[in-house]
Amino acid sequence: QAQLVVSGGGLVQPGESLSLSCVAPGFTSEYSSMGWFRQVPWKEREGISCASSHDDSTFYADSVKGRFTIVRDNPKNMIYPQMNNLNPEDRGVYYCAAGGALASRLCMSPSPDDFWGQGTQVTVSS
Repeated sequence: QAQLVVSGGGLVQPGESLSLSCVAPGFTSEYSSMGWFRQVPWKEREGISCASSHDDSTFYADSVKGRFTIVRDNPKNMIYPQMNNLNPEDRGVYYCAAGGALASRLCMSPSPDDFWGQGTQVTVSS
């Protein structure tokens, strides 16, 4: 069975950087796309960055373009975002997800068929 193992998160000050990690020990070919979502209280879970091994496509939310980079290590079934120049708006619980088809599909239109990992808290505060 597929399983997403999430690590990282924590407390950082504005302007600092942080890396998260998501590893799928039981990865199968069904999950060609993986990505990260952020959820804050009273708001819908938002796709932050996704990547697909199907067509090597990537997706970035407008709010993180130029600051976040997403890397997927397909042989290791791992995906991690490098988050630079963090600001308080980046705070929230970050979730790793995996699904089929394209990166844009996963990030923009998540499906009940997508597989979700445990969330990790990211706090940006001085």
